[in-house]
Amino acid sequence: MEYRVRAVRGEDWRKLRELRLAALADPAADVAFNETYARAAVQDDDFWRRRAEQGVQGGFAETFIAEDDLGHWLGSVTVLDEGRAVQVVGVYVRPEYRGTGVSAALFAAVEGWALERADAECLRLHVHERNVRAEGFYRRQGFERTGAFVGDPKAPEFREYEMVRPLRRQRPGS
Repeated sequence: MEYRVRAVRGEDWRKLRELRLAALADPAADVAFNETYARAAVQDDDFWRRRAEQGVQGGFAETFIAEDDLGHWLGSVTVLDEGRAVQVVGVYVRPEYRGTGVSAALFAAVEGWALERADAECLRLHVHERNVRAEGFYRRQGFERTGAFVGDPKAPEFREYEMVRPLRRQRPGS
């Protein structure tokens, strides 16, 4: 399968909305995202335009997408520059493309973006305790639980575990 990974551009807002709503309609959405379909579905066009332009405007957040040669979006991931850590949020790959390398390609783009940040030392994310598949993928990408956690804002009786992975910076001469 041929696909490429790139940053979302402002003119992509309609595709961004479609992919995000697909993610929020996914059966795993309740353990994968803090945003709900009902809340996202009522947002106006300006909301989605602003969301698509976030990376272009300030450099503190970026959304990457994987798209095939016909322009179909296969998945996405958003990152936030939080100083020493780059926070990974909103990871989604359409079910038919899971296990094909799309997720790994998206995470390679995330790491490239993070390496451009002078202060960044690691990638950080939170994974719901019931999102076993996602945690397995993150472990294969080198993430480890830190022992810290937060409550699920939608169901506080559940935990979202913090996971981190140091950035893989090239050492001079290597």
